[in-house]
Amino acid sequence: MLIYLTLLIAGYILGSLSSAIIVSKLAHLGDPRNYGSGNPGATNILRIGGKRLAAIVLLGDTLKGFFPVWVTGYMSDYPWIISGVGLAAFLGHLYPVFFNFRGGKGVATGLGVLLGFNWLLGILVLAVWLFVFGYKKISSLSALSAAIAAPFLAWWLISVPAICIVTTIMALLSLWRHRSNIARILNRREDGF
Repeated sequence: MLIYLTLLIAGYILGSLSSAIIVSKLAHLGDPRNYGSGNPGATNILRIGGKRLAAIVLLGDTLKGFFPVWVTGYMSDYPWIISGVGLAAFLGHLYPVFFNFRGGKGVATGLGVLLGFNWLLGILVLAVWLFVFGYKKISSLSALSAAIAAPFLAWWLISVPAICIVTTIMALLSLWRHRSNIARILNRREDGF
């Protein structure tokens, strides 16, 4: 039991490492929460720091979701432990202990968790994001579409209750974190990318 608790805490701590804030500080951009959209994520880093830095943030945020799930999968066969660690990493990104609990919206970290659960699930959710972005060129709308699709794809592909429930929780949290974007989309005032 102690090792599972350690894995949950480690997942949350790893999730709390904000790639956007770390990369911004290393690149002397300051805290990304004070610029652009105010969100510490790859899209905001793209706005304030360019494509190279955004790609680094995207990779970092995805890996911090994937890695804890992947490691836990090698140490445990229990879906509730594996999915719990994934949720812990996701919550760490949203509410990071190292950054006054002001985190991102969880898009890339959530993708990493889903890839850790099942690579095909992650790929299909990414495909939804890419399809909507290719059509509308609005990152937040793409993220919302992917979040809505994720639980349905999880139930269809995997049907493991623990993973499907955690995927649904992550989707709902992502929708909540995008509530200002939803309002702007409904008012037709949301900017592209």
